[in-house]
Amino acid sequence: MPDTTPDDLPALPVTFRPGRTRAVLIVLAVLAFATITAVGMVLDGLGPGERLSFVFTALVLAAVLLLLARPRVVADETGVTVVNLTARRHLAWPEILRVNLRQGDPWVFLDLSDGTSLPALGIQPGIARQRALADARALRDLVEARSVALPEAPRD
Repeated sequence: MPDTTPDDLPALPVTFRPGRTRAVLIVLAVLAFATITAVGMVLDGLGPGERLSFVFTALVLAAVLLLLARPRVVADETGVTVVNLTARRHLAWPEILRVNLRQGDPWVFLDLSDGTSLPALGIQPGIARQRALADARALRDLVEARSVALPEAPRD
């Protein structure tokens, strides 16, 4: 049984993401792009192709940093959508058995009814540990409340 009342649960839909980490990565992406591009334009003796290569390199670096800022976990009425770096997976509420964030874990892991575990990079204690713990508790409470409220998935 969940240790919270329905009034304590976050309103759906709710999005969990590492806010501070995301902000740092976005700022770094913008600064890196601006700095590398500016250096490429200011250097003397570079041809148009070389300048363009500076811009392209800056763009690739910024894209990688923005990709690292992508992870999130979205809970709605139908279930949970986990968006990691390059993959997105939607899970119905009964598919999630447990939400784990143990000491030393880099992010939350979802134990699934098929016997696998799915990393959810949208909740990570890197820069904001207390926020990640609160988000993990909120997601755990939602999973417990919704799994009880919805019919159990058949288990073989």
